[in-house]
Amino acid sequence: MRIVMKSLSAGFAVMALAAGAQTPEIGRVKVSKGSVVIERAGNRIAAAPGTTLVVADVVRTGPDGSVGITMSDNSLLSAGPNSALALERYAFDSTTHQGRFDTTLNRGTLSVVSGKIARQAPDAMTVRTPAAILGVRGTEFVVAVE
Repeated sequence: MRIVMKSLSAGFAVMALAAGAQTPEIGRVKVSKGSVVIERAGNRIAAAPGTTLVVADVVRTGPDGSVGITMSDNSLLSAGPNSALALERYAFDSTTHQGRFDTTLNRGTLSVVSGKIARQAPDAMTVRTPAAILGVRGTEFVVAVE
């Protein structure tokens, strides 16, 4: 009986640590049409409206898919069909509006309306593609990767 109690206690401690170590939310899916999934830590999650996003998520759309995302700094991202968008780095201070936002578009299309991070420091947001790194200097742009 004593061994079982120790195992249960250790199990609860591990679960408590895992729950406390959750990655903070950086954005949310606002609109999702067709086939859209989020890859997170080896799992695939259906990207329904309201689904939260965290750093290191990869948003994938199928041939009939599109997704609209609002980040916590009010950046708006829209990915079209057959897109793969990795949310690699995101930090945002809601008081000072300073932060960093780095994404990679491996394929597909991405439309961006930059939010508070890019307005505070124009070099604080980048979009990487297989062929280039785009520094966000304006407020709106579209990029396509074939």
